[in-house]
Amino acid sequence: MPAKLKTAVLGASGYAGLELTRLLGQHPRLEKPLLLGRGEGGQAADLAEAFPELSGNGGYPLEPFSLARLKQASVELLFLATPHQTSRRLVPELWQQGIRVIDLSGAWRLDRQENRSVYEFEDQDTKLAEEITRQRVYGLPELHSDEIAEAVLVANPGCYATSVILGLAPLLAGGLVERERGIISDSKSGVSGAGTGPTARTHFVAVADNLSAYGVFRHRHLGEMLEQLELKSEELIFTPHLLPIPRGILSTIYVYLSRAMTVEEVERCYRSFYAGRHWVRIFSPPKLPELRYSLHSNYCDLGFCLGDDRRRLVLVSCVDNLRKGAAGQAVQNMNLMFGWDEAEGLQ
Repeated sequence: MPAKLKTAVLGASGYAGLELTRLLGQHPRLEKPLLLGRGEGGQAADLAEAFPELSGNGGYPLEPFSLARLKQASVELLFLATPHQTSRRLVPELWQQGIRVIDLSGAWRLDRQENRSVYEFEDQDTKLAEEITRQRVYGLPELHSDEIAEAVLVANPGCYATSVILGLAPLLAGGLVERERGIISDSKSGVSGAGTGPTARTHFVAVADNLSAYGVFRHRHLGEMLEQLELKSEELIFTPHLLPIPRGILSTIYVYLSRAMTVEEVERCYRSFYAGRHWVRIFSPPKLPELRYSLHSNYCDLGFCLGDDRRRLVLVSCVDNLRKGAAGQAVQNMNLMFGWDEAEGLQ
């Protein structure tokens, strides 16, 4: 039997980090992950103390993070489930040490400074940061699988960005969208997308029996959509909303086609573009995706309705924000980086 891969997770106590720890713990090609970065300052010394559902598997001790500990444990891949600023600070040192990283934060997703400005990063070594940016790979397997396989740093996409990019990519790649008429994405997410830290907006009293828009024209994932889809800012309006549910994203995307098309042509466009991609499911009209179909899975479900004029198209894209939108996609990227089947550990 080949030796199992040694991985570590920094930030396992967040929602995405917890989901990632669960997935890594059941992956057939991995040793139990090393959990780093917590366990001091009065915080739980074992992840199972905060999340009892992990109990009964020998414990999940949390240790302080250090490069020395990574080397001592012979860690071959480090997952960062940390705040954006933390990942931005840590990656240059990890890069110089040659440690392969999958970063679940937004620290390294963006190419353009005008899009990164929303994070207000202050790099100590700007030249190194730009070099890392040029060489890192945006971790959307359906678009960049070949580059991911060779990457040292994979920047895992945002959850909203995943749903919108996968929904639009086939049409834009085929030149089938009348871009000057604009694209609208009305996207809704469960509360876990906001993280574990409570805020006035995510408090139960504010969320229950409510639906609210936020981050209009300013959401951090917008830059990812523009860059990956090669759109101008005036060509896409993206409005995120907060749903009173724990998890899941549903994006309803409105486009005007550049020519009249049939339902069969549109469906063929999607099936051809995603042929062989295990984690994208295409729904044949009139069936449309729903949140419940993709929850607790790594699937992105795509469906559409075509207007009677054969030019107006409504797309529906659904993902689980903690799986395909975060931890599941990170495992999918790991599988590609080590030459394994994309579905391993995710079924």
